[in-house]
Amino acid sequence: MRNLLADVEMALAKSDLDIAERPRRAADPDARPLFDEVRREHDLTVDLLLRATGQTEILEADPVLARSIRLRNPYVDPMSLLQVGTCRWRGWRIAPDDTLLQTLFATVTGIAHGLQNTG
Repeated sequence: MRNLLADVEMALAKSDLDIAERPRRAADPDARPLFDEVRREHDLTVDLLLRATGQTEILEADPVLARSIRLRNPYVDPMSLLQVGTCRWRGWRIAPDDTLLQTLFATVTGIAHGLQNTG
């Protein structure tokens, strides 16, 4: 159980709903409530995790990991924003050698390396 809580805590610490929300602005209005539900579930999960661990903030018990995530954000966040922008073009037909597709793949790889997991 402790490992599961640690894994959930790390995933929550690495998530950035402000960046995740950016595509919502361009989304079909009917699809927008989905993100509202994601945010509610995220907030509920944070609350439950903090109660289960007795912490007042995520990674309170692991300041080294908290600092590591804080330091990597200036490098990962621009790639995340570029990925969001690239995904806006998903309706276009993209050839396998297309620069846009290569940019998308590069952001996925860069984010995964920056987060030190699958991203």
